[in-house]
Amino acid sequence: MAPRPRAAGLLLLALLLTACQDSGTGGSTSSTATSPSAVGPLDEQARLFIDSGAVSAVVEVKWPGGTWSHAYGVRTLDTHDPAQAGDRVSVGTITETLTAVTVLKLVDDRLIGLDDPVNNVVPGFESELHPPGPITVRELLSQTSGIPSYVPASIGGVDFRPALSQPLPLEQALRDAGGQPWPASSVGAYQWSETNYIALGLLVQALRKKPFPDVLNEEVIAPLGLAHTSMAQLDLTQKDILHGYMTLHGQRIDTTDNIHSVGSSSEGLTSTTADVNTFLAALFGGRLTSPSSLAQMEKGVGPAPYALGIAKGPPGCTASGSFHTVGNQGDAITAAVSSSDGRYTATMTVMPQPLPGTAEDPSGDRQRATIIEQMFSALGEALNSLCGSP
Repeated sequence: MAPRPRAAGLLLLALLLTACQDSGTGGSTSSTATSPSAVGPLDEQARLFIDSGAVSAVVEVKWPGGTWSHAYGVRTLDTHDPAQAGDRVSVGTITETLTAVTVLKLVDDRLIGLDDPVNNVVPGFESELHPPGPITVRELLSQTSGIPSYVPASIGGVDFRPALSQPLPLEQALRDAGGQPWPASSVGAYQWSETNYIALGLLVQALRKKPFPDVLNEEVIAPLGLAHTSMAQLDLTQKDILHGYMTLHGQRIDTTDNIHSVGSSSEGLTSTTADVNTFLAALFGGRLTSPSSLAQMEKGVGPAPYALGIAKGPPGCTASGSFHTVGNQGDAITAAVSSSDGRYTATMTVMPQPLPGTAEDPSGDRQRATIIEQMFSALGEALNSLCGSP
């Protein structure tokens, strides 16, 4: 829910990592092949995050014939249990990439077209949002609809705790967005708003005639065997969860409970770095949508940095470049990069040091934006090194 990534260059010392345990970070390492020097930037960057106060960091890289993963820091600041490579976390707006797949499957099944308007298909779209004209599936997917954000109304003032302690159904999120202006001049220009994917989740529900989480499970999660990926509420008594924190008036608040985002087609997913990599490999390997839908997804709309459900990455790794996605929850940041053929993927999660919310102190968002830039820089460098790009 906040700053979006911009890749930046970063050259760091490459390290050879083959150990099964690393007592220096309290985390765990696993590898299916001798770890290449390409993972050095990720290892170094993760250690820098921990040294700068991050609670934990987890990273996994996959390439043809090999996998490397590592965990750093602790699961919680209360128990100080070491983080593990397979720990789960709320991955925020990475959810939107999976939601985009369910929408493209509607297109593949001829239930709706990319350039068809949704005004009279999405329940409440006209009555709650009062759009300035016809809004198409493609415009929602590409973040070019100009639709207002539901976040300002949903989160409220400085004290974020009331909002985070209450469920926010898709229908309510749409109503919250309806309280914001939607000028006609905003339609057609790239402008990030989570409400695009709230509307798309409602579209999927309407056309599949079942709850969105059920559709996502049936069409993406279960077929790919994503055993650690879910849209359900986290059971905080379970240990394999990375805890996130924010501050309120200087007091540290554990914000791990995801009750406010359960079932959200914009940010409701919990997952692991391994499952995110598996999903990206399947997506760009052509195993989730038709070739024509995947081509449309990658193409996006004009020069906008966002394609259909995923951002366009910088040149490198493969002839068609790369793609990336990010989920920034404020208390948890997950960034992922994939080559356009899905053969090279890398995902990193960072639970940053407890920072204030936007309403209390916007400087926290600037710190999160810097973390995202550093994550994508290290991820991109690792992938390009593995696939032989300069």
